[in-house]
Amino acid sequence: MATKTKLQDLRDKTIDELKEQAFNLKKELFSLRMKHNKMNQLENPAQIKQTKRLIAQVKTIIRQKELQG
Repeated sequence: MATKTKLQDLRDKTIDELKEQAFNLKKELFSLRMKHNKMNQLENPAQIKQTKRLIAQVKTIIRQKELQG
């Protein structure tokens, strides 16, 4: 149920807000990768997968909004 509310929150945002969120998520993903690869300080490696999935969801919603007009 929480996933549907998160997706609905994303769909309610404007394209500019979604693009900004995608940019922030990419920075977060970079940070997670650095912690995991170089410093070995990442407590939960599954965060990388979750972040990548969220980026894909945001990009999908952006594309849907662009096609709608």
